Amino acid sequence: MELIFNNDQYNCKRFFSPFSFVNSDYLRMLAVFLLCASDSNDDANDRKLLCTCENTKGTCQNGTCTGDYCFYTWVHGEEERGCFSKKHYREQCSGFFKGFFVSCCEENECNALMTPPPNIKFCTSGSGTGLPYLVQRTMARQISLVECVGKGRYGEVWRGTWMGESVAVKIFSSRDEQSWFRETEIYNTVQLRHDNILGFIASDMTSKNSSTQLWLVTHFHELGSLYDFLQYSSLDPESCLRMCLSVACGLVHLHTEIVSSQEKPAIAHRDLKSRNILMKRNGQCCIADLGLAVIHTQAHDSLDVGNNPRVGTKRYMAPEVLDETIRVDVFESYKQTDIWALGLVFWEISRRTIVNGIVEDYRPPFFDLVPSDPSFEEMKKVVCVDQHRPSLHNRLNSHPILSALVKIMKECWYKNPTARLTALRVKKTLSKLDLDSDFSLSKVKQDI
Repeated sequence: MELIFNNDQYNCKRFFSPFSFVNSDYLRMLAVFLLCASDSNDDANDRKLLCTCENTKGTCQNGTCTGDYCFYTWVHGEEERGCFSKKHYREQCSGFFKGFFVSCCEENECNALMTPPPNIKFCTSGSGTGLPYLVQRTMARQISLVECVGKGRYGEVWRGTWMGESVAVKIFSSRDEQSWFRETEIYNTVQLRHDNILGFIASDMTSKNSSTQLWLVTHFHELGSLYDFLQYSSLDPESCLRMCLSVACGLVHLHTEIVSSQEKPAIAHRDLKSRNILMKRNGQCCIADLGLAVIHTQAHDSLDVGNNPRVGTKRYMAPEVLDETIRVDVFESYKQTDIWALGLVFWEISRRTIVNGIVEDYRPPFFDLVPSDPSFEEMKKVVCVDQHRPSLHNRLNSHPILSALVKIMKECWYKNPTARLTALRVKKTLSKLDLDSDFSLSKVKQDI
């Protein structure tokens, strides 16, 4: 698609100078759509909104303008407000980047009181679709790889830097290219912005040393995965609760279909485990690795399972996956396997929680029943034939938060998938515990 701009038509002379900090033609083009208000002769019949207008481009009349959309921008501390017509609208109407924030709305003077969010970061605050697609390749090529922070069957994870900020670069091995394609597809087509979903920035296919590298660029979390964190950290019950609640919140967002202007299909993860959950500095977690995700939209009852030969992690597989009775054509089945795995993640967290001065060493689920790299058949015997479940230490029952968590875990591990809790029910139960915990703590302080 060719985009042509006529500076005189849009009254945009000297417009580009504030954006010299971004080496991106796309952001400049995007800003033209948003900052250059349509002239009074454009689309006269379609205009219906009265917008607050504050800019230096001579497009305002008595502090207002009319158009199909109102906009607000913040560029390195400089604010502008105005309007533009439908024919200049593009999908990348809202989002924020380093030193750059833009938001659009569709009500009279809806931009009057808009302000930038606190602590503007170089990309989105949650995940979303990251940078506009046309910018992703340019941005990926500007990243400097600093240090390798993880390796696995999938490939490697590096800490990189871009514009002075740390980013995570997941470099996929050639045999796992379908996971890269799947994650790229999901992140670029699905609105996933959520505090408890790993923030996506860009993806790119690059050529290094005569070989092709598949990159996925995300927010960097220096504490590493939940698996890493639990190796050296013990928790108090309140921290355990909030950690579990954050994982549940992320899973609810994945599992929930949203029907609105920002549509999001329902998504089942299919490989939920402590290694695929990252620790944030605020003590919460965010879910990562959507390479095996399944997508479902209710309107068309369509189930998109992708084209990935990779299977989930055997240690975390639900009984119906191990005995191959899962209904692969029913989306709910995949959500139910996520709940099984969620219970195992909660178990890992609970082991590292101090109750009555007692804490257990980190161990993976079923550590006492299968070897370090169990086979499909070994897991099937333990989970389906012998019907073992992870053992729960007696100390957990002596604390209200942990005893409630024990009940949740047991209800995540029912053999019958339909009897398991939903992610939303888990979230609601934990949220109530969190409120009760806050109330109890505040009451104690008042009593003191």
